[in-house]
Amino acid sequence: VQLQASGGGLVQAGGSLRLSCVASVRTFNNYGMAWFRQAPGKEREFVAALRSHGGNTYYADSVKGRFTISRDNAKDTVYLQMNSLKPEDTAVYSCAAGRPILSSIRTTSGYNYWGQGTLVTVSS
Repeated sequence: VQLQASGGGLVQAGGSLRLSCVASVRTFNNYGMAWFRQAPGKEREFVAALRSHGGNTYYADSVKGRFTISRDNAKDTVYLQMNSLKPEDTAVYSCAAGRPILSSIRTTSGYNYWGQGTLVTVSS
């Protein structure tokens, strides 16, 4: 499985961006997908996840109500719509694919495949 993320960039606080992650896999619908981010000098942290077959969604408290994860199985793509962006959202955002059990959905160990990351910079 290969993942290619895109859509990052520079945006002012309060603005929006939509990240995309295209997966090269024949059975995309069978994979749970997630977004993680890593800010400079900080550890990678969970942002959002979506179960396989369009199941439940999960969000970090810090982005709940502002970010939306979705998937288009016909395009083998997962999206992260980010609204009301804040300077603290500045980070490299990476998409991940896997078959996590419920207890691992928010952890990096729940995912086997990772994209290269796309930089999001939010200016104040």
